[in-house]
Amino acid sequence: MTANDEIDDVEGGSTATVWAVFGDLMAGLLGAFVLILVFVMATQLELAERLKSEVAQRQAEQQRREALERALAIPLAAGRVSLADGRIAISGSVLFAFNSDELQPEGRQLLQSLAAPLATYLATRDEVLMVSGFTDDRQMRDSSRAKFADNWELSAQRALTVTRALIEAGVPSKSVFAAAFGSQRPVASNQEAAGRALNRRVEIAPMPAPKDSTAGAKK
Repeated sequence: MTANDEIDDVEGGSTATVWAVFGDLMAGLLGAFVLILVFVMATQLELAERLKSEVAQRQAEQQRREALERALAIPLAAGRVSLADGRIAISGSVLFAFNSDELQPEGRQLLQSLAAPLATYLATRDEVLMVSGFTDDRQMRDSSRAKFADNWELSAQRALTVTRALIEAGVPSKSVFAAAFGSQRPVASNQEAAGRALNRRVEIAPMPAPKDSTAGAKK
């Protein structure tokens, strides 16, 4: 073997090594590219599914509000109740005298007019009604003589009164429950009489029915 042959063998070996390293590098880059591509596609798929779910949820919420508006078309047109964000609001002065939990005749009549459309609405949906009582932020006067200890108790009793009235008027008892918020969650300023009047209210809000936790245990 001549010197030139030895040089050719060395050069050939070096070239083969370079190509081998280059091939490994390209294979590594290709593998990394594939992983990045898979990650990007998975992320896009997840975002698409999330967007689809949000759109479906918004559509369902819109359909629920439209169904509620149709059910309450008459009392809404008469201005006896208001509907905002899927919550039916009734002025406390329509339902109760000041610091009282006893329904006024006008309030009882209004609840009776709401019971039938609400029962019809619930019959076609897996929902329940949360009846919430709210007050302004003024404290009870002369608590030693007052019927209620504080605004929490007053709002609770008013919510219970409305709940019982709806049940008596035909709303299924399993589809309605009471909640109390006292002076929390005001919708207007308590600095003025008009704002305090708006805060003294009862709201009726449809929401998804709770799942029966005992169903799985009985199987």
